[in-house]
Amino acid sequence: MRPILLALAASLALSLPAKADNVTVAVTAIVEHPALDAARKGVLDALTAAGYKEGENLKFVFESAQGNPATAAQIARQFAGDEPNVIVPISTPSAQAVVSSTRDIPVVFTAVSDPLGAQLVKNMDKPGGNVTGLSDMSPVAEHLALIKEILPDVKTIGYLYNSGEANSVSLLAVLKVEAEKAGLKVLESAATKSAEVQGAARALVGRADAIYIPTDNTIISALEGAVAVAEESKLPLFTADTDSVSRGSVAALGFNYYDVGKQTGEIVVRVLKGENPGDIAVKTAAGSDLVVNKAAAAKMGVTLPESVLSRANKVIE
Repeated sequence: MRPILLALAASLALSLPAKADNVTVAVTAIVEHPALDAARKGVLDALTAAGYKEGENLKFVFESAQGNPATAAQIARQFAGDEPNVIVPISTPSAQAVVSSTRDIPVVFTAVSDPLGAQLVKNMDKPGGNVTGLSDMSPVAEHLALIKEILPDVKTIGYLYNSGEANSVSLLAVLKVEAEKAGLKVLESAATKSAEVQGAARALVGRADAIYIPTDNTIISALEGAVAVAEESKLPLFTADTDSVSRGSVAALGFNYYDVGKQTGEIVVRVLKGENPGDIAVKTAAGSDLVVNKAAAAKMGVTLPESVLSRANKVIE
């Protein structure tokens, strides 16, 4: 009987999930705003689901750069010195700072529009080295189609962005190509810090038919200033991230950043279990939601067509 019992015990042991080792995951973001916060929560929940529980076998550290690139670099150097098991930079500026600070510690970035343009990796399929991650490149052509569906007479799109954010510069290049295909003009207005956002939005009044805000961390962190200008001047404002719709954007077609975070967390788990980051392909996040805000639209003089309302994943009244 003893051999049978031993065999049964061995079988049961194999069927049970392995206990996750004690690990440290260090997370940083260029700034705190709803989309990036949701991504961070998604990362943590994915780790929890894989058996890494904060306060038990997981130390989950978070630092925000508060919108300051110099602080982002300082945090990156601090994390490199602390030598966590994995560093997760959220946003392009934070990812650039972290990748510059270490060649040894595994890095899994997220919420980065253009990893190649930001020089985080040289190849999306085979990133090599200690870096991999998830891109949130926006479906710009679909954004323009949505704006044209809501505003059939639109001719000029005002692009509100921080010219110092590599992701927003990359998206501008894509926007110009797609706008030309759609028969639209693009008018740029830059704000290099959050205090300049309202003024940059005001510079588009009377010159653009709509404002389009990309996944730009500087602009989104001060979105309310741009929304105030849009409401006052009846200039419809659209965003690339859906979390900004509840804050006053007319509509957005984009990723659910909590899901982006969960997808990123699943990559982190693979690294914690021994995979080499450089062997994991950098992919674009999956999934897309349409979120609209009827109240915001009304304040900006827009009536949302039924064709948009009927297919929206979420309608904010």
